[in-house]
Amino acid sequence: MSAPVLILVNKPAVGIDVPAGTQPEFERRDPGEPQLSVLDLGTTRGDGVFETVMVSEGRAPALAAHLDRFRASALLLDLPEPDREVWGRAVEAAIAAAVAEAEAAAEAAAEPAVLAVKLVLTRGIEGSGRPTGWVLAQPARDFTAMRREGVRVVTLDRGYRHDVASTSPWLLQGAKTLSYAINTAAIREALRRGADEVVFTSSDGFVLEAPTASVLLREGGRFSTPSAEVGILPGTTQRRAFEFLRSRGHDADALRLRASDLQRADAVWLVSAVRQAVPVTELDGRALEVDLALTDDLNAYLSARQAS
Repeated sequence: MSAPVLILVNKPAVGIDVPAGTQPEFERRDPGEPQLSVLDLGTTRGDGVFETVMVSEGRAPALAAHLDRFRASALLLDLPEPDREVWGRAVEAAIAAAVAEAEAAAEAAAEPAVLAVKLVLTRGIEGSGRPTGWVLAQPARDFTAMRREGVRVVTLDRGYRHDVASTSPWLLQGAKTLSYAINTAAIREALRRGADEVVFTSSDGFVLEAPTASVLLREGGRFSTPSAEVGILPGTTQRRAFEFLRSRGHDADALRLRASDLQRADAVWLVSAVRQAVPVTELDGRALEVDLALTDDLNAYLSARQAS
């Protein structure tokens, strides 16, 4: 396996000057060497945001959407606005270097490697007023078996009403932050209950999202996903899934979905950038239909090489 490629972003935000006026906007660094201060607020408090971009055949199909969401998350946290042009160039540099590394390691002999490229922006060292940013590109975990075999899911109450994003914006619902302790705790609870994954619901009975994925339902011939109005992360992969479904003549809408809608669904998928579309085989102990043909076609579309 090729080594990860680390790009340090020296100009991570609008209005931030490059240090000392001599360093480039971004530069490649050794991921095996120390790069991050232990005083960085991203480390001490999880005070930052991130995005993970899937790269297939050297291209990132949804990069523009990920950069949009990266900016939106940063602004929700009152972080300096990411410099979109600099981040875009840094990601492209990371992809090019990672592809070259894979080719040098002869990993492209069979199928081109799928890469996971993570963008991270933190508030930086406390009191410095300077954010920290980096891009890390490395081969993605192989989720082929999961896409074929599916996952067992339980629903868990997130403990907030569906309108918490508007009533209590300081809870940062809808931002992709570095604070993932609750999400990982939910996955551990799912494992204790004999499942693999979680779908969160609101305290007043609305469907939200999975810890690291959007939720896609099918009832009859109609597809739906929870609306971002209920304080969840707008799904970039879910958006592309809707493009595919609509191209096939299906109705696909973002709605306020009740937990009862989820329980009535005849098929459910969890969709995310790197895992893509994973079918749910069991929901709260109830077996669900798995449409392997549609899942395969959807994943082929999600991984297709397209201009970003």
